[in-house]
Amino acid sequence: MKVVILCGGMGTRLREETEFKPKPMVEIGGKPILWHIMKIYSHYGFNEFVLALGYKGSFIRDYFLNYKYYNSDFTIDIGNDSSKVFHDGIQEDWKVTLVDTGDEAMTGYRLKICEKYISDDTFMLTYGDAVSDVNIHQLLDFHKKQNTVGTVSGVYPSSRFGDLEVSGNKITNFKEKLIDLNSKNPINGGFFVFNKGIFDYIDNDLSCDLEKLPMSKLTSEGQLSFYDHKGYWQCMDTYRDFINLNNEWKNNPKWKLWV
Repeated sequence: MKVVILCGGMGTRLREETEFKPKPMVEIGGKPILWHIMKIYSHYGFNEFVLALGYKGSFIRDYFLNYKYYNSDFTIDIGNDSSKVFHDGIQEDWKVTLVDTGDEAMTGYRLKICEKYISDDTFMLTYGDAVSDVNIHQLLDFHKKQNTVGTVSGVYPSSRFGDLEVSGNKITNFKEKLIDLNSKNPINGGFFVFNKGIFDYIDNDLSCDLEKLPMSKLTSEGQLSFYDHKGYWQCMDTYRDFINLNNEWKNNPKWKLWV
């Protein structure tokens, strides 16, 4: 089963990093966030990826074309370029298809371009800027039971600020930043599962945004299911997120499911 990862956005709110590289290549603990996302899926046995490239996509192409060099110690005989010795075995058994979907395309059109590389009736899709401890096997089983075209994982991000409970002019409770599991409105956390029928909902138009008309059509027809994920989820949307994720990586991060 293929996993499509949307890697084409400009990441304007993370300009400190994305001015020079695409957002999925921004690093957590010395590895691109894209690598972390792929490791999550790989942990559950899904090793075939389709990467929808756009803004500065050449960086991602270079990374996978030279994956061994970026992820291994090696010795090279400068006088004999064909003589290279790699000292670390590569653990990842990944098959990666890199697809140029253009700098200006919206998410729906990017997915539409990837259709020709998806052979199975069911595939998964996520964004190239968020990590989670979502159980992919449970998500997939849930989707199969719903008999709908698509399933989206709803998540509950932590508040950026502490909440205040007030009575008159007095603070009665000062809450730290917490994940509000009682929120009536979880957000779209990505980690989708789709049947190939989704492509009937996507216009062959550069401006087709997956989160707008296609999702509206699905919901109006009762064809989009909600997978309630109350565990960990965090996107890398701002420089603050970048710093926080790198700090989390130092202390056994919740999304690191692999060993």
